[in-house]
Amino acid sequence: MVVCQASKIHLPTPFASPSSSKTPTSLLFEPHSFSLALSHSDSSLSLFPSISFPFSSTQKSLSIPPPSSSSTFLLLKTQKSPNPRVLFVVAGPYKGGSKVLLRFFLYRNDGSKAFEKAKVVVSKQKGIEFDDKVGVLIDVSHGLKLIISGSVNFFALYSVSSSKVLIFGVNLVVDTDESDDGIAFKLMKFAVIDCLKPVFSISISFEWLVLGEENGVTVWSLRELVEGKKVKKVKNYGLSNGVIGDNNGVSNGGSSTSEIVSNGHLDGKIEKPSVSVKPRSGKHRQESAEPGACFVPFEPKEVKGLTSAKASSMSLKAISIQPLSSKRFLILDTVGDLFVLHVTDTTVGSDVTCYMRLLPHVMKVQMMAVFPDISSRRQTVWISDGHHSMHVVDISSAVNETDKREIFQAIFTSEKIQDMIPTAANSILILGQGSLYAYAIS
Repeated sequence: MVVCQASKIHLPTPFASPSSSKTPTSLLFEPHSFSLALSHSDSSLSLFPSISFPFSSTQKSLSIPPPSSSSTFLLLKTQKSPNPRVLFVVAGPYKGGSKVLLRFFLYRNDGSKAFEKAKVVVSKQKGIEFDDKVGVLIDVSHGLKLIISGSVNFFALYSVSSSKVLIFGVNLVVDTDESDDGIAFKLMKFAVIDCLKPVFSISISFEWLVLGEENGVTVWSLRELVEGKKVKKVKNYGLSNGVIGDNNGVSNGGSSTSEIVSNGHLDGKIEKPSVSVKPRSGKHRQESAEPGACFVPFEPKEVKGLTSAKASSMSLKAISIQPLSSKRFLILDTVGDLFVLHVTDTTVGSDVTCYMRLLPHVMKVQMMAVFPDISSRRQTVWISDGHHSMHVVDISSAVNETDKREIFQAIFTSEKIQDMIPTAANSILILGQGSLYAYAIS
């Protein structure tokens, strides 16, 4: 028998009131640091590190002032340090939207368990500059909509007005196990995709970049996008608070270098002397038949009341993409249907093989949430009609290409569901009309 437990989370003032200008509008959760990010109606953010339940209204948080239009958590891993570092990346407009402003915040691994403004080294690349007072400036138009999606060591940024997807890598420049005070990161632009058709959603995770488009998705091999052609070296930089740029100075600790190897990661080698080489980013086109790219159409389906000709001409958009595992993604289209995307790469060359499978109907889905857990045999998905009901569904059989499905639990809420985000395979946070609730099943 399934038992569901629910509790209301009392948010700190001043954004606990639905009439407040800081009413929560969306959620993000990072499982490694157990951190919660709340977006507010005034385009500000509240960042809660290492949350615990029951959630206390006195929980310490970092307030990030507006403007923010999109944000993501990012994990940084190196061969030297097995424990990942957590970055929170915030994107927003700058100077009327003529540029995009990026701000970075580091979760400290020491006992403070707090976020602070990250120290970032900006590479000498065209279209990237820094401002000590505000952050990193990207020379693309912000426009009406911006999407940012993060994974491990990389994040993607899509500008609707510029019709471009930019792939960035963030790597450790200085790493120490004794204190977080000596840590800095280098931001590099690895690739630019010129988009000839609209993109409605983005997911970058594991080894793949998936773009949600009309009537399907395009899958890119992340390795093909970011793989460098030459070995480049970067210097150890003198650091100050906030965002800093390349310089010719050497810190008090002397000079050290790290190589950017072909897979785009810093390998942590120490050498003398070093030579600074300007990194280059690859350029790609959305509709080009490039190695490592594959367009996957939605599985054809019948639409009640329409002829087959009219049904086939309907334009469906992939509006949400969630990773299920390293090679499977859950796709939501505009009519509320769910698809499982299967991705494989060949052992010879860089070809990508993909196919999509329509899941059995449960309901017309308006929003979905997945907690990716590769170690678990059970694949749980949280889906909602966007009103007052949510379903906890095991799609393991459907993912493994059988027709069986099992609905664990139907949950009904007193408030209309605005957003939801899993905190574990069996627990989820639900944002209502200004209120936050925690649900757990067992």
